[in-house]
Amino acid sequence: MIGRRESAGERIAGLVEQARGGDPVAFRALYDLARPLAFRVARGFADLDADDVEDVVQEAFVRGFKNLGRLQDPARFVPWLLTIARNRALTRLARRKAGVELRDELAVVRRIIEELPEGAEKETVRLFYLEGELSAREIAQRLGVGKSAITMRLERFRAKVKRRILAEVATLRGEESSG
Repeated sequence: MIGRRESAGERIAGLVEQARGGDPVAFRALYDLARPLAFRVARGFADLDADDVEDVVQEAFVRGFKNLGRLQDPARFVPWLLTIARNRALTRLARRKAGVELRDELAVVRRIIEELPEGAEKETVRLFYLEGELSAREIAQRLGVGKSAITMRLERFRAKVKRRILAEVATLRGEESSG
């Protein structure tokens, strides 16, 4: 009887089982097999630079190898790992976008604080948002006023920030601001 040749899926499933048992040679073989494909998936995201692509590939393998026990069909290791790589790339892009949006909002907040006239409101806002280490109660004690006065000042300031951000977003979208 002539022995049948092992399919690629069977070979991969065998490597996954060996890797689950801690075999470093199996881990290396899986890495060598899937890395070029994971790299291609990550590189396909135009907004990722070369360092991001390498990080995404590394994160995908770390997560994949750490979670090999969850892989139900070991023969499907490669598509499973590529899905992890795709998700890591999307997460990286989403975090970057959120960071940019947060920086933009913080810039607006800082500008609004700078534009406030000198006085109690500006001091309250500066202590609470820029220094950020004092509670409303501590600021009230420092400024010699009731906590409710501090709370009111902060609420007024938040309303100004909200109006300003909405106005800037509307301007960016080419719409007219109604407030």
